Amino acid sequence: MLRTCALYWAKGKNSVEMYENENDQVDAIKRFFVENGKALAVGVILGVGALVGWRYWNSHQADSARDASLTYENTVSAIRADQPQTLAAAEKFAADNKNTYGALAALEVAQQFVDKNELDKAAAQLTQGLSAASDENLKAVINLRLARIQVQQKKADDALKTLDTVKGEGFAAIVADLRGEALLSKGDKQGARSAWEAGVKSNASPALSEMMQMKINNLSV
Repeated sequence: MLRTCALYWAKGKNSVEMYENENDQVDAIKRFFVENGKALAVGVILGVGALVGWRYWNSHQADSARDASLTYENTVSAIRADQPQTLAAAEKFAADNKNTYGALAALEVAQQFVDKNELDKAAAQLTQGLSAASDENLKAVINLRLARIQVQQKKADDALKTLDTVKGEGFAAIVADLRGEALLSKGDKQGARSAWEAGVKSNASPALSEMMQMKINNLSV
C-alpha cells in the first residue's frame, strides 16, 4: 500500500488529523462511527418536535446504531480470522445495511477479493459501498480504492473519472499519484509527468513525494 498523507475531519469541523496511508484513513473513519454511533443517531432525530417522539426515536436510533456497530465489528473480526462462511455473511451484511457500517463492510469485503485477485468482485463491492456511504471522507477513500483497482484492471479512463470525484486538499497527493499511473497506462507520459509533478508539490508525505519523484525520473530513462 502506498504511503500517503491525508486529512480526516473526525474530531470536529476545524480539527484535522494526519494519516500516512489509506488504511489509516479507513481505520479513523471506522473509529469515528463506532465511537460516535449514538451521537450520530441522536443527530438524525433532533428535528422531531414532540418530547415523547424525540425520546422514542432517540432510543430506537441509538439502539439501531449500537446493534449495527456490534454486528459490523463481529462480522469484520470473523473475516480477518478467516472463519468459514464469513465472507458470504459479510457480503450480506454490506448489501443489507445501506448506511456507514454497510459501506465499511463493503470495503473489508473488497479487500478480501483483492487479496484473491478477484478484481471485478472487489470493484462491485466498492461501488455498492459508495451507494451506502453518506460521509464525504468515506466516499473519497472508497473512490481511491476503486480507482486503484480500475488501474489494475487496465481501465484507465474509468479510473480517471473516479479520481475526478475525489475532492479535498488532503487527498490531492494520492489522487495525483493514481492519476499519473492511469495516464501512463494510456501511454500519456507527459500527462503522467504533470500529475506526479503536481503531486510532489502538494501536501504529500515524504515517502510518497519521493516515490512520485522516482517515477518522474524513470520517465526520462
